[in-house]
Amino acid sequence: MMPSFLQSVIFLCIGIGVIILLTAKFHVHAFFALMIACFITGLGVQMHAADILVAIKDGFGNIMRSLGFIIVLGTTLGVLLEHTGSTKVMAAFILKKTGEQNAALALSITGFIVGLPIFCDSGFIVLSGLNKSLAKRTGIPLAVTSVSLATGLYAVHCLIPPHPGAAAAAGVINVDVGKLMLTGIAVALPAMLVGYWWAKRAGKNIVTNIEEELLPEAKAHLPSTIQSFLPVAVPVILIAIKSFLSVENFSNDLIKIFSVLGDPVIALSVGVVLAFTNIKHWKKDVIGKLLTEGVEKAGSILVIIGAGGAFGAVLAATKLGEHFNTATSLSSFGIFFPFLVAFILKTAQGSSTVAIITAASIIQPLLHVLRLESEWGKLLCVLSMGAGSMMISHVNDAYFWVLTKFSGMDMRTVLKEYSVAT
Repeated sequence: MMPSFLQSVIFLCIGIGVIILLTAKFHVHAFFALMIACFITGLGVQMHAADILVAIKDGFGNIMRSLGFIIVLGTTLGVLLEHTGSTKVMAAFILKKTGEQNAALALSITGFIVGLPIFCDSGFIVLSGLNKSLAKRTGIPLAVTSVSLATGLYAVHCLIPPHPGAAAAAGVINVDVGKLMLTGIAVALPAMLVGYWWAKRAGKNIVTNIEEELLPEAKAHLPSTIQSFLPVAVPVILIAIKSFLSVENFSNDLIKIFSVLGDPVIALSVGVVLAFTNIKHWKKDVIGKLLTEGVEKAGSILVIIGAGGAFGAVLAATKLGEHFNTATSLSSFGIFFPFLVAFILKTAQGSSTVAIITAASIIQPLLHVLRLESEWGKLLCVLSMGAGSMMISHVNDAYFWVLTKFSGMDMRTVLKEYSVAT
Protein backbone atom coordinates (compact mmCIF):
# COMPACT_ATOMS: atom_id res chain seq x y z
CA MET A 1 0.00 0.00 0.00
CA MET A 2 1.40 3.39 -1.05
CA PRO A 3 1.67 5.85 1.86
CA SER A 4 -0.13 9.16 1.54
CA PHE A 5 1.69 12.42 0.92
CA LEU A 6 0.92 13.61 4.45
CA GLN A 7 2.21 10.36 5.95
CA SER A 8 5.45 10.60 3.95
CA VAL A 9 6.06 14.22 5.00
CA ILE A 10 5.26 13.51 8.66
CA PHE A 11 7.75 10.63 8.91
CA LEU A 12 10.37 12.52 6.90
CA CYS A 13 10.10 15.34 9.45
CA ILE A 14 10.21 12.84 12.32
CA GLY A 15 13.33 11.24 10.84
CA ILE A 16 15.06 14.62 10.48
CA GLY A 17 13.94 15.59 13.99
CA VAL A 18 15.47 12.39 15.37
CA ILE A 19 18.80 13.18 13.65
CA ILE A 20 18.84 16.70 15.09
CA LEU A 21 17.77 15.59 18.57
CA LEU A 22 20.25 12.72 18.85
CA THR A 23 23.25 14.60 17.46
CA ALA A 24 22.67 18.05 18.98
CA LYS A 25 21.14 17.25 22.39
CA PHE A 26 22.33 13.74 23.25
CA HIS A 27 25.64 13.88 21.30
CA VAL A 28 24.97 10.55 19.62
CA HIS A 29 27.38 9.85 16.75
CA ALA A 30 25.84 10.92 13.44
CA PHE A 31 26.23 7.39 12.00
CA PHE A 32 23.84 5.89 14.55
CA ALA A 33 21.47 8.86 14.36
CA LEU A 34 21.19 8.44 10.59
CA MET A 35 20.71 4.66 10.87
CA ILE A 36 17.92 5.10 13.41
CA ALA A 37 16.31 7.72 11.15
CA CYS A 38 16.43 5.24 8.24
CA PHE A 39 14.29 2.74 10.13
CA ILE A 40 11.92 5.31 11.65
CA THR A 41 11.24 6.89 8.26
CA GLY A 42 11.10 3.59 6.38
CA LEU A 43 8.77 1.83 8.81
CA GLY A 44 6.66 4.98 9.09
CA VAL A 45 5.90 4.91 5.35
CA GLN A 46 5.13 1.17 5.52
CA MET A 47 8.32 -0.21 4.02
CA HIS A 48 9.16 -3.79 4.99
CA ALA A 49 12.17 -4.17 7.29
CA ALA A 50 13.90 -6.32 4.66
CA ASP A 51 13.42 -3.61 2.02
CA ILE A 52 14.82 -0.99 4.38
CA LEU A 53 17.93 -3.12 4.95
CA VAL A 54 18.43 -3.56 1.20
CA ALA A 55 18.13 0.20 0.64
CA ILE A 56 20.54 0.93 3.50
CA LYS A 57 23.17 -1.50 2.17
CA ASP A 58 22.84 -0.26 -1.40
CA GLY A 59 23.04 3.41 -0.38
CA PHE A 60 26.02 2.82 1.90
CA GLY A 61 27.86 0.77 -0.72
CA ASN A 62 27.27 3.24 -3.55
CA ILE A 63 28.71 6.11 -1.52
CA MET A 64 31.78 4.08 -0.49
CA ARG A 65 32.40 3.11 -4.12
CA SER A 66 32.31 6.67 -5.40
CA LEU A 67 33.92 8.56 -2.51
CA GLY A 68 35.93 6.18 -0.32
CA PHE A 69 39.33 6.74 -1.95
CA ILE A 70 38.78 10.49 -2.33
CA ILE A 71 38.05 11.00 1.38
CA VAL A 72 40.96 8.82 2.56
CA LEU A 73 43.47 10.45 0.22
CA GLY A 74 42.23 13.99 0.91
CA THR A 75 42.39 13.46 4.67
CA THR A 76 45.88 11.93 4.45
CA LEU A 77 47.09 14.85 2.35
CA GLY A 78 45.87 17.27 5.02
CA VAL A 79 47.66 15.35 7.77
CA LEU A 80 50.94 15.37 5.81
CA LEU A 81 50.74 19.10 5.08
CA GLU A 82 50.20 19.83 8.77
CA HIS A 83 53.08 17.59 9.86
CA THR A 84 55.62 18.98 7.40
CA GLY A 85 54.84 22.61 8.18
CA SER A 86 53.76 23.27 4.60
CA THR A 87 50.71 25.20 5.81
CA LYS A 88 52.84 27.72 7.71
CA VAL A 89 55.21 28.12 4.76
CA MET A 90 52.27 28.93 2.49
CA ALA A 91 50.95 31.43 5.04
CA ALA A 92 54.32 33.16 5.35
CA PHE A 93 54.64 33.43 1.56
CA ILE A 94 51.18 34.95 1.14
CA LEU A 95 51.84 37.42 3.97
CA LYS A 96 55.10 38.49 2.33
CA LYS A 97 53.30 39.18 -0.94
CA THR A 98 50.38 41.08 0.57
CA GLY A 99 52.36 43.00 3.19
CA GLU A 100 51.75 43.25 6.93
CA GLN A 101 49.24 46.06 6.47
CA ASN A 102 47.05 43.52 4.62
CA ALA A 103 47.59 40.75 7.18
CA ALA A 104 43.85 40.07 7.48
CA LEU A 105 43.52 39.56 3.72
CA ALA A 106 46.63 37.38 3.81
CA LEU A 107 45.00 35.19 6.45
CA SER A 108 41.80 34.96 4.39
CA ILE A 109 43.77 33.79 1.35
CA THR A 110 45.84 31.44 3.52
CA GLY A 111 42.68 29.93 4.97
CA PHE A 112 41.26 29.50 1.48
CA ILE A 113 44.34 27.68 0.13
CA VAL A 114 45.15 25.68 3.26
CA GLY A 115 41.48 24.78 3.57
CA LEU A 116 41.42 23.00 0.21
CA PRO A 117 42.90 19.77 1.64
CA ILE A 118 42.64 20.45 5.41
CA PHE A 119 39.48 20.55 7.53
CA CYS A 120 38.57 24.02 8.77
CA ASP A 121 38.95 23.18 12.47
CA SER A 122 42.38 21.58 11.96
CA GLY A 123 43.47 24.46 9.75
CA PHE A 124 42.49 27.07 12.32
CA ILE A 125 44.30 25.23 15.11
CA VAL A 126 47.46 24.88 13.01
CA LEU A 127 47.44 28.57 12.01
CA SER A 128 46.21 30.04 15.31
CA GLY A 129 49.74 30.86 16.48
CA LEU A 130 50.48 32.71 13.25
CA ASN A 131 47.15 34.53 13.56
CA LYS A 132 47.95 35.86 17.05
CA SER A 133 51.51 36.74 16.11
CA LEU A 134 50.38 38.80 13.11
CA ALA A 135 47.66 40.56 15.09
CA LYS A 136 50.17 41.61 17.74
CA ARG A 137 52.88 42.61 15.24
CA THR A 138 50.61 44.66 12.97
CA GLY A 139 48.21 46.10 15.53
CA ILE A 140 45.21 44.81 13.58
CA PRO A 141 42.42 43.77 15.99
CA LEU A 142 42.47 40.04 16.71
CA ALA A 143 38.76 39.84 15.86
CA VAL A 144 39.57 40.97 12.32
CA THR A 145 42.41 38.51 11.72
CA SER A 146 40.64 35.58 13.41
CA VAL A 147 37.37 35.96 11.51
CA SER A 148 39.25 36.52 8.24
CA LEU A 149 41.13 33.25 8.74
CA ALA A 150 38.06 31.37 9.99
CA THR A 151 35.81 32.38 7.08
CA GLY A 152 38.52 31.65 4.50
CA LEU A 153 38.81 28.11 5.85
CA TYR A 154 35.05 27.71 6.23
CA ALA A 155 34.18 28.79 2.68
CA VAL A 156 36.09 25.95 1.04
CA HIS A 157 35.17 23.42 3.74
CA CYS A 158 31.47 23.63 2.90
CA LEU A 159 31.72 23.82 -0.89
CA ILE A 160 34.63 21.76 -2.20
CA PRO A 161 35.53 18.04 -2.21
CA PRO A 162 37.39 16.19 -0.75
CA HIS A 163 35.66 17.75 2.26
CA PRO A 164 33.07 15.21 3.39
CA GLY A 165 29.85 17.21 3.06
CA ALA A 166 30.38 18.36 -0.51
CA ALA A 167 31.87 15.01 -1.51
CA ALA A 168 28.94 13.08 -0.04
CA ALA A 169 26.38 15.36 -1.70
CA ALA A 170 28.16 14.83 -5.02
CA GLY A 171 27.82 11.08 -4.55
CA VAL A 172 24.15 11.22 -3.61
CA ILE A 173 23.16 13.69 -6.36
CA ASN A 174 25.53 12.04 -8.90
CA VAL A 175 27.73 15.03 -9.72
CA ASP A 176 31.21 14.88 -11.25
CA VAL A 177 33.62 15.52 -8.37
CA GLY A 178 36.23 17.22 -10.56
CA LYS A 179 33.78 19.76 -11.94
CA LEU A 180 32.40 20.35 -8.45
CA MET A 181 35.90 21.12 -7.17
CA LEU A 182 36.50 23.72 -9.87
CA THR A 183 33.11 25.43 -9.69
CA GLY A 184 33.22 25.18 -5.89
CA ILE A 185 36.44 27.19 -5.88
CA ALA A 186 34.77 29.83 -8.06
CA VAL A 187 31.85 30.09 -5.61
CA ALA A 188 33.98 29.89 -2.44
CA LEU A 189 36.23 32.76 -3.53
CA PRO A 190 33.59 35.52 -3.29
CA ALA A 191 32.31 33.89 -0.08
CA MET A 192 35.83 34.24 1.36
CA LEU A 193 35.97 37.90 0.30
CA VAL A 194 32.61 38.61 1.95
CA GLY A 195 33.94 37.04 5.15
CA TYR A 196 37.02 39.24 4.96
CA TRP A 197 34.90 42.35 4.28
CA TRP A 198 32.69 41.66 7.29
CA ALA A 199 35.70 40.95 9.53
CA LYS A 200 37.24 44.30 8.58
CA ARG A 201 33.95 46.15 9.03
CA ALA A 202 32.69 44.61 12.26
CA GLY A 203 35.90 43.85 14.16
CA LYS A 204 37.92 47.05 13.73
CA ASN A 205 36.96 48.54 17.12
CA ILE A 206 37.12 45.35 19.20
CA VAL A 207 40.10 45.10 21.56
CA THR A 208 41.20 41.63 22.66
CA ASN A 209 44.11 40.69 24.87
CA ILE A 210 46.48 38.50 22.89
CA GLU A 211 48.25 35.59 24.51
CA GLU A 212 50.72 35.15 21.72
CA GLU A 213 52.12 31.75 20.88
CA LEU A 214 55.82 32.12 20.26
CA LEU A 215 56.70 31.14 16.72
CA PRO A 216 60.24 30.74 15.44
CA GLU A 217 61.04 33.02 12.52
CA ALA A 218 62.36 30.13 10.49
CA LYS A 219 63.00 26.43 10.73
CA ALA A 220 65.69 24.72 8.78
CA HIS A 221 63.59 21.62 8.21
CA LEU A 222 60.58 23.41 6.73
CA PRO A 223 59.98 22.76 3.01
CA SER A 224 60.47 25.47 0.40
CA THR A 225 57.57 27.59 -0.81
CA ILE A 226 57.30 25.66 -4.08
CA GLN A 227 57.42 22.33 -2.28
CA SER A 228 54.69 23.51 0.09
CA PHE A 229 52.29 24.66 -2.63
CA LEU A 230 52.80 21.75 -5.06
CA PRO A 231 50.76 19.10 -3.13
CA VAL A 232 47.75 21.45 -3.22
CA ALA A 233 48.23 23.04 -6.63
CA VAL A 234 49.08 19.99 -8.74
CA PRO A 235 45.88 17.99 -7.97
CA VAL A 236 43.72 21.05 -8.72
CA ILE A 237 45.58 21.67 -11.99
CA LEU A 238 45.29 18.02 -13.08
CA ILE A 239 41.57 17.97 -12.35
CA ALA A 240 41.12 21.27 -14.19
CA ILE A 241 42.97 19.99 -17.27
CA LYS A 242 40.79 16.89 -17.41
CA SER A 243 37.61 18.93 -17.04
CA PHE A 244 38.52 21.25 -19.90
CA LEU A 245 39.81 18.59 -22.28
CA SER A 246 37.44 16.65 -24.49
CA VAL A 247 37.91 13.01 -23.53
CA GLU A 248 35.49 11.65 -26.11
CA ASN A 249 38.15 11.41 -28.82
CA PHE A 250 40.65 8.89 -27.48
CA SER A 251 42.97 9.08 -30.51
CA ASN A 252 45.08 11.70 -28.76
CA ASP A 253 47.49 10.06 -26.31
CA LEU A 254 47.87 13.27 -24.31
CA ILE A 255 44.13 13.39 -23.68
CA LYS A 256 44.23 9.75 -22.59
CA ILE A 257 46.99 10.49 -20.09
CA PHE A 258 45.27 13.51 -18.57
CA SER A 259 41.92 11.72 -18.45
CA VAL A 260 43.62 9.32 -16.02
CA LEU A 261 45.80 11.82 -14.15
CA GLY A 262 42.85 14.20 -13.79
CA ASP A 263 40.68 11.66 -12.04
CA PRO A 264 40.29 13.01 -8.46
CA VAL A 265 41.58 9.75 -6.96
CA ILE A 266 44.78 9.82 -9.04
CA ALA A 267 45.20 13.60 -8.68
CA LEU A 268 44.95 13.40 -4.89
CA SER A 269 47.35 10.44 -4.89
CA VAL A 270 49.86 12.63 -6.74
CA GLY A 271 49.33 15.29 -4.07
CA VAL A 272 50.03 12.77 -1.30
CA VAL A 273 53.25 11.64 -3.02
CA LEU A 274 54.37 15.27 -3.40
CA ALA A 275 53.58 15.91 0.28
CA PHE A 276 55.80 12.97 1.23
CA THR A 277 58.75 14.61 -0.52
CA ASN A 278 58.51 17.43 2.06
CA ILE A 279 59.41 15.06 4.90
CA LYS A 280 63.08 15.61 5.62
CA HIS A 281 63.72 12.75 8.01
CA TRP A 282 62.22 9.47 6.89
CA LYS A 283 61.54 7.28 9.90
CA LYS A 284 59.33 4.27 9.48
CA ASP A 285 57.50 4.85 12.76
CA VAL A 286 56.72 8.49 11.81
CA ILE A 287 55.54 7.57 8.31
CA GLY A 288 53.39 4.77 9.66
CA LYS A 289 51.92 7.06 12.31
CA LEU A 290 51.01 9.75 9.76
CA LEU A 291 49.37 7.28 7.38
CA THR A 292 47.48 5.69 10.26
CA GLU A 293 46.27 9.10 11.43
CA GLY A 294 45.03 9.91 7.93
CA VAL A 295 43.14 6.64 7.61
CA GLU A 296 41.66 6.88 11.10
CA LYS A 297 40.44 10.43 10.50
CA ALA A 298 38.94 9.34 7.19
CA GLY A 299 37.25 6.33 8.78
CA SER A 300 35.11 8.42 11.12
CA ILE A 301 34.07 10.59 8.18
CA LEU A 302 33.33 7.68 5.87
CA VAL A 303 30.87 6.01 8.24
CA ILE A 304 28.86 9.26 8.46
CA ILE A 305 28.91 9.72 4.70
CA GLY A 306 27.89 6.09 4.16
CA ALA A 307 25.03 6.46 6.62
CA GLY A 308 23.92 9.61 4.79
CA GLY A 309 23.89 7.64 1.54
CA ALA A 310 21.82 4.95 3.26
CA PHE A 311 19.30 7.52 4.48
CA GLY A 312 19.09 8.92 0.96
CA ALA A 313 18.43 5.47 -0.47
CA VAL A 314 15.60 4.91 2.01
CA LEU A 315 14.03 8.27 1.10
CA ALA A 316 14.35 7.45 -2.60
CA ALA A 317 12.58 4.13 -2.00
CA THR A 318 9.64 5.95 -0.41
CA LYS A 319 8.92 7.70 -3.78
CA LEU A 320 8.96 11.02 -1.98
CA GLY A 321 9.63 12.90 -5.20
CA GLU A 322 6.47 11.58 -6.82
CA HIS A 323 4.44 12.66 -3.80
CA PHE A 324 5.83 16.18 -3.86
CA ASN A 325 5.31 16.40 -7.60
CA THR A 326 1.61 15.72 -7.30
CA ALA A 327 0.97 17.57 -4.04
CA THR A 328 2.81 20.86 -4.44
CA SER A 329 4.63 23.01 -6.95
CA LEU A 330 8.23 22.98 -5.78
CA SER A 331 9.50 23.97 -9.23
CA SER A 332 8.95 27.62 -8.35
CA PHE A 333 11.51 27.28 -5.54
CA GLY A 334 14.19 25.93 -7.88
CA ILE A 335 17.73 26.19 -6.56
CA PHE A 336 16.62 28.04 -3.42
CA PHE A 337 14.92 24.93 -1.98
CA PRO A 338 18.15 22.85 -1.54
CA PHE A 339 19.76 25.91 0.09
CA LEU A 340 16.82 26.35 2.45
CA VAL A 341 16.78 22.70 3.55
CA ALA A 342 20.54 22.67 4.27
CA PHE A 343 20.30 26.04 6.03
CA ILE A 344 17.57 24.83 8.41
CA LEU A 345 19.41 21.58 9.16
CA LYS A 346 22.75 23.31 9.76
CA THR A 347 21.32 25.95 12.07
CA ALA A 348 19.35 23.35 14.02
CA GLN A 349 22.00 20.71 14.67
CA GLY A 350 25.37 22.38 14.06
CA SER A 351 27.27 20.05 11.74
CA SER A 352 27.73 21.25 8.16
CA THR A 353 28.56 17.70 7.08
CA VAL A 354 25.40 16.19 8.56
CA ALA A 355 23.34 19.09 7.18
CA ILE A 356 24.45 18.72 3.57
CA ILE A 357 24.34 14.91 3.63
CA THR A 358 20.80 14.91 5.03
CA ALA A 359 19.75 17.67 2.63
CA ALA A 360 21.15 15.73 -0.34
CA SER A 361 19.15 12.69 0.73
CA ILE A 362 15.98 14.77 0.81
CA ILE A 363 16.64 16.63 -2.45
CA GLN A 364 17.79 13.70 -4.62
CA PRO A 365 14.28 12.33 -5.30
CA LEU A 366 13.04 15.90 -5.86
CA LEU A 367 15.51 16.88 -8.60
CA HIS A 368 12.95 16.41 -11.37
CA VAL A 369 10.31 18.36 -9.46
CA LEU A 370 12.76 21.22 -8.89
CA ARG A 371 13.83 21.06 -12.56
CA LEU A 372 17.42 20.45 -11.51
CA GLU A 373 17.87 17.04 -13.14
CA SER A 374 20.32 18.27 -15.81
CA GLU A 375 24.08 17.93 -15.29
CA TRP A 376 24.45 21.63 -14.52
CA GLY A 377 21.29 21.63 -12.43
CA LYS A 378 22.71 18.90 -10.20
CA LEU A 379 26.04 20.70 -9.90
CA LEU A 380 24.41 23.97 -8.87
CA CYS A 381 22.12 22.06 -6.52
CA VAL A 382 25.13 20.68 -4.61
CA LEU A 383 26.71 24.14 -4.41
CA SER A 384 23.40 25.55 -3.18
CA MET A 385 23.29 22.95 -0.38
CA GLY A 386 26.94 23.65 0.43
CA ALA A 387 26.15 27.34 0.83
CA GLY A 388 23.16 26.49 3.01
CA SER A 389 25.30 24.24 5.19
CA MET A 390 27.38 27.30 6.22
CA MET A 391 24.40 29.03 7.81
CA ILE A 392 24.44 29.64 10.70
CA SER A 393 27.53 28.54 12.64
CA HIS A 394 26.86 29.19 16.32
CA VAL A 395 27.12 27.47 19.72
CA ASN A 396 26.02 24.03 18.48
CA ASP A 397 28.86 23.90 15.94
CA ALA A 398 32.21 22.39 16.97
CA TYR A 399 34.08 24.82 14.70
CA PHE A 400 32.54 27.73 16.62
CA TRP A 401 34.19 26.46 19.81
CA VAL A 402 37.51 25.82 18.06
CA LEU A 403 37.50 29.46 16.98
CA THR A 404 36.50 30.62 20.47
CA LYS A 405 39.21 28.57 22.19
CA PHE A 406 42.13 29.18 19.84
CA SER A 407 41.48 32.84 18.98
CA GLY A 408 41.25 34.06 22.56
CA MET A 409 37.99 35.90 21.86
CA ASP A 410 35.03 35.53 24.21
CA MET A 411 31.83 33.81 23.08
CA ARG A 412 29.86 37.04 22.74
CA THR A 413 32.46 38.47 20.35
CA VAL A 414 32.61 35.28 18.29
CA LEU A 415 28.81 35.28 17.98
CA LYS A 416 28.81 38.92 16.92
CA GLU A 417 31.70 38.69 14.46
CA TYR A 418 31.97 35.13 13.18
CA SER A 419 28.38 33.84 13.42
CA VAL A 420 27.05 36.93 11.66
CA ALA A 421 29.73 36.47 8.98
CA THR A 422 28.43 32.98 8.27
